[in-house]
Amino acid sequence: MGKIAFVFSGQGAQYSGMGKELYESSPAARAVYDMADSVRPGTSRQCFDGSAEELCQTVNTQPCVFTADLAAARALEERGITADCCAGFSLGEIAALAYSGILTDEAAFKLVCVRGELMDMAARENPGAMAAVMKLPPQTVEQICSRFDNTYPVNYNSPAQTVAATSTENAEAFCQAVKEAGGKAKLLAVSGAFHSPFMAQAAKGLGEYMQDVTFSEPKLTVYSDFTAKPYEGDFKRLVREQVEKPVRWQAIIEDMAANGVDTFIEIGVGKTLQGLIKRILPDARAYKAEIPADIESVAGALAL
Repeated sequence: MGKIAFVFSGQGAQYSGMGKELYESSPAARAVYDMADSVRPGTSRQCFDGSAEELCQTVNTQPCVFTADLAAARALEERGITADCCAGFSLGEIAALAYSGILTDEAAFKLVCVRGELMDMAARENPGAMAAVMKLPPQTVEQICSRFDNTYPVNYNSPAQTVAATSTENAEAFCQAVKEAGGKAKLLAVSGAFHSPFMAQAAKGLGEYMQDVTFSEPKLTVYSDFTAKPYEGDFKRLVREQVEKPVRWQAIIEDMAANGVDTFIEIGVGKTLQGLIKRILPDARAYKAEIPADIESVAGALAL
């Protein structure tokens, strides 16, 4: 068997009750939730009992999904399952920073709380929309985006899926243009046009906040969504740029595979990344780790 990568999920798949089973069964997972509650009281309650409306607000989504992600990683460690490298999709990158040791768990949680607040504010001040484009290569999506003002490819997810961000007034016309090009576009239930210039003020604010945050050298390789390469150089710049620049997910997964990764474990809520990985690398082994049964399933597959 080759190397193992942990990939941390982003926002979008959150639901009421996420993480509750792990909280009840894993001391290591419970410690993450306790940490979150000590910094931001009520985080566990939102994860376990929050309404769909409450959990879809960016200021709540980001700290809650981060907590569920990191708790699942700690529960895997508790079971003897560790990674050789890691990455996170958008929000998930902050959980990867904690897992890799670049940030302490508490510092990463505080950072994600500020990130959520800033991105929520930017979304309200600069309303936008996001659409997932299927059945078209990234180059075609880029060409379609270039025909519209304030429209950008922002998530390079797989060979046949690219997400675009646009203004609310352009959203319907953009989706129609995708259809005319032979593709399929689906507007996403998100509160802003993330990973685009719409988030410039959020990126600026995050950069200012991080001036007093301590970043350490990672204990294992962690990938940047912004560069699609392992973290190096100015770590704070990578975190800041990620907010307003595209997520290059396909390139990250391909680079991991080129460096010996053949087993990917999606950490946290949902199975979106597991699906994308199978589209990028059909022969890769891809698992999910969200609830105790998942962790035991992974342990069995890895013969641990």
